[in-house]
This record gives sequence, structure tokens and C-alpha cells, in this order.
Amino acid sequence: MNTNNDIEFLSAAEIKKYQEGLLHKALAYLSANSKYYQRLFKAHNIDIDDIKTIEDLTKLPFTEKKDLQLYNDDFLCCPKEKIIDYITTSGTLGDPVTFGCTDADLERLAYNEMKSFKCAGLGSGNIVQLMTTMDKRFMAGLAYFLGIRKLGAGIIRVGNGIPELQWDTIQRIKPDTIMCVPSFILRLIQYAEEHNIDYKNSSIKRIIGIGEGLREQDFSLNLLGKRIKEKWDVELFATYSSTEMGATFSECQYGQGGHVHPELIIVEIIGEDNQPVPDGEPGEVVVTTLGVEGMPLLRFRTGDIAAKKVEKCRCGRESYRLTPLVGRKNNMIKYKGTTLYPPAIYDVLDNVEYVENYFIEVRDSMAGTDEVVVRIGLKPEVDWNVEKDLKDRFRSRLRVAPIVEVLSAAEIQKVIFPAKSRKPIKFIDNRKK
Repeated sequence: MNTNNDIEFLSAAEIKKYQEGLLHKALAYLSANSKYYQRLFKAHNIDIDDIKTIEDLTKLPFTEKKDLQLYNDDFLCCPKEKIIDYITTSGTLGDPVTFGCTDADLERLAYNEMKSFKCAGLGSGNIVQLMTTMDKRFMAGLAYFLGIRKLGAGIIRVGNGIPELQWDTIQRIKPDTIMCVPSFILRLIQYAEEHNIDYKNSSIKRIIGIGEGLREQDFSLNLLGKRIKEKWDVELFATYSSTEMGATFSECQYGQGGHVHPELIIVEIIGEDNQPVPDGEPGEVVVTTLGVEGMPLLRFRTGDIAAKKVEKCRCGRESYRLTPLVGRKNNMIKYKGTTLYPPAIYDVLDNVEYVENYFIEVRDSMAGTDEVVVRIGLKPEVDWNVEKDLKDRFRSRLRVAPIVEVLSAAEIQKVIFPAKSRKPIKFIDNRKK
């Protein structure tokens, strides 16, 4: 689509009406093909014809991660022979869930990513270096590949890690864009500085970050984003995505939140009372997928906390945007009277020059409250007591300071990169729920 017929550039009223038409089709499809939702509609005496508007979604129960884990096969809406790609979630909050994608679903993924890359200013002629895996049943790497291909841009599939290989590839092929986890950029910069690579004058002009935040709730760069920008003056774009919603929301050049693609998904922001919160207020992101053939979801609770921004963006898009994630609902920490989410702690640690690696453990204290322990590995040249400095940094940023324990970097590495994990495990929750 171009700006002349892209739904995102229509008025909010036109977008809502269009979504409601797609919602009716999605409900009819679930009613006809999903064993899980057939049971749900029957158990709750739901007549899908009563669901006519976005506001009517509140009449429907939520779908939760545990439902997908317990009844995984019952969510499949087509014969298994139509499934051509099997994907699993990363298991952030428990056992991984398998998703089957049809050919049409992969086309939808490609379309979604194409739109997201366009939002970040990419087009035919750009070259993107993908520092994400396409194996291990991972949706993201495949989705990015399909989207860049549909866009007509060039792709270099390097995979994650190995700074030496990444820089060799940049110097050989000269991509203008890299896509990776933002904290890895600091490792790329460190490697370049140690090996006299003139990274500031390389071909890279744009970095698209995945899996970690780059901005605060007011859209200013967070500590990680600032550190990258100070070292390397490139364009930074943040994204938000998940396997369950089969969609990615990317910032545009104005960096004012992730643009939602309304033809692919409906997003609700839900408060503690399970009702929608006013626009602009943070709450849990709840999604209803549109146009999914294999395993569509209705009112799925992502567990992610964000807010919806509905005013027109300077790029001209009228579709609403999501703020950077505050954190995950299940990972909320109550510590010394302060509410914390792990990303705020990560942001401090990612910007301490002597910290090699780390993980956070939350456990119950003797008083029955949350206790936070930060375990860090230090770089070899550090020979002083870092506990006071770290606690001062935490207090200045978060108002409270967790317990700090120093282990060897090798010990930390074993914890955060277990054999079968696709993502680093930086948060361990040992609280009794």
C-alpha cells in the first residue's frame, strides 16, 4: 500500500469502522473453525452477532497464556496439512506454545513486516543486516526476512552474536541498516574500538532494535538509547512484537511510539479492573488478531504494560501508537515501597562500563515482601569494590538500591545463556505466587 490507500492514513473513525468489519469476519471464522472458541462461546452464552463494535469486545472473556498451554491443539482453525511452518514462543512466562502458520499466515507476516520496515524509512535499495536467528522455531527472524524480501530491500542473514563476523560482513557488503537487540550494539562498538574499526564512518546509518526498549514513556531516549547515540550517531528505531499477535509495531522517523497496523490487529489497553483504561494511561496490552488463518486469537492478554497514543502522528498516520513497554505485568516488583519493572534495572546495568554481564533475582523476604538481588560479572580490569557505586546509580535512577552480589563473568554467563534458550535469561522470579 502507499499513503493514498493505506488504512493507517485514514481518519480514526474510518479506521474503527474498517476494523469492526474485520472483527465480525474474525468472530465468524472462530465460531466455525476453532474448537477452543466454540467451547468458550457456548460456555458463556455468547452470540457473536451481539459483538458489533470495538467497545463490545468487553463482553467477551480474555484468552490467557495458560489457555494456549493447556489447549494448544484446540486453537488450530484449519487442517494440519495446511500448516507449512511451525513456530514456538520463547517461553518467557512458562512452557513454550506452538503456533502453526499457513501459507496465508506467512504472507500476512511478510506484509506486516514490510509495513513496519517502511515505517522505519526502508525501501527498495536499502540493505539490512539481520542479527537475529532464523532457526530454533523462532518467528521473528523469519518474519523479518519475509518482510524485507517483500519490501524489495537487500538482506544479509548473519544471525546473532559474533561481533567479528558482524563487522567483517559490514565491511564487505556495506549494509545501511542493522537489526538486532539494542544492548548488542554496545558490544559491536566495543569490538570496533578495540580493533581500530572506524565504525562512526561505516556504511551503517540506521539501527532497528528488537526485544529491548530504547525510549522512556515520554519517548526520550533511555540510558541505553542515549549511550548508543552518544557513541554512534545513527538513526535509532524501536519495535514491539510478539509471536502470539503475529505483528510488529515500529516507530516512524519521529520516534513517538510503535505504529499499530489496524488491518492486522485490534489492541485494547486494560486496567486492573479488566476494563479499558482512558487513552494515554498505561495498562495491559490485549490483542485480537485479524486475518490469521492457522491460530487466530481473541482478546489475548500479552502481559505487557504500555499506553495507547491516539493523536495524529507527525508522519501523517492516524492509526494509534503504543508507548514503549513499561514492563511485564507478572514481573512487577514491589521493593521498599517502590514499584519496579526489570527493564528499568536493565537500563541502569547496561550503562555501567565495568559490568560485563548480569542477571536479576527476585525472591520473598523474611517480611513477606519482594527482595531484589542483582548478580553481576565484572570486566577483568576492575579491582575495586563496586557495590557502593552501583547502589548510588540505582538510587539516583530508581530511588531504591537492590542487593548487589559479584560473581565471575563465567558463572553469570552459564545462568543467562542456558543450553536450550533462544534469549538471554536476565530475570529470575523465585517468589511464591
